[in-house]
Amino acid sequence: MMQAYWSEQVALVTGSSRGIGREIALRFYTLGAKVAINYHQSQQKADELLKASDSNRLKIYRADVGNEEDVHSMVEKIERELGSVTILVNNAGITRDNLLMMMTAEEWRSVLATHLDGAFYCTRAVLSGMLANRHGRIINISSVSGVKGTAGQTNYSTAKAGLIGLTKSLSREIGRKNITCNALVLGLIETEMTEKVDSEVLAQYKTLTALKRFGKTGDVADMVEFLSSPKAGYITGQVHVVDGGIL
Repeated sequence: MMQAYWSEQVALVTGSSRGIGREIALRFYTLGAKVAINYHQSQQKADELLKASDSNRLKIYRADVGNEEDVHSMVEKIERELGSVTILVNNAGITRDNLLMMMTAEEWRSVLATHLDGAFYCTRAVLSGMLANRHGRIINISSVSGVKGTAGQTNYSTAKAGLIGLTKSLSREIGRKNITCNALVLGLIETEMTEKVDSEVLAQYKTLTALKRFGKTGDVADMVEFLSSPKAGYITGQVHVVDGGIL
């Protein structure tokens, strides 16, 4: 039964050429779903994923999710090649850290455009198909920064907090059509990005977690898999914390 379910799904994971998004996309592919890999600049990483695929169930799509026209064109192409999107994971994100007094308008706008505008454009673009099919799963990737705030990341924290508001409001609009919308609040997950963080900062962060370790990309993919499955059909509008026990 579960195998039949996954074979009918078309999953779009934004920002999925590397890191957390890559792990989520590969999980859907392993489960048997059709998977749309979205990337903006990491074409080499996206090409590597495509070459590793041995079927036509995985395809890559370049688009800046913060650009409305890019998103519209991407979703149209996905629908032609894979079918209507039934699972959307709004994962794409960037950081442009700075103290607010020194933050430029570009640093502010670019972060909100990728995280918030991107989630808005992508969700709106796939909703018509989900509504027509009376089935859909939308998962927004937020952060502990969006709940407790992080100094030097007012743009990022604001964007991640916004995703939580989007999740709660949208779930009330679309629930009657059998479409769920949930958010994941992530702690520090080991990726290429965290390798660039100062070791002392990482050590301090680790002591704040109840589990005394960083998260793995697989930890996130596990929760996304569950929320995308029939087992989570009665869960919507919720904020699920995957942070090792920081909050």
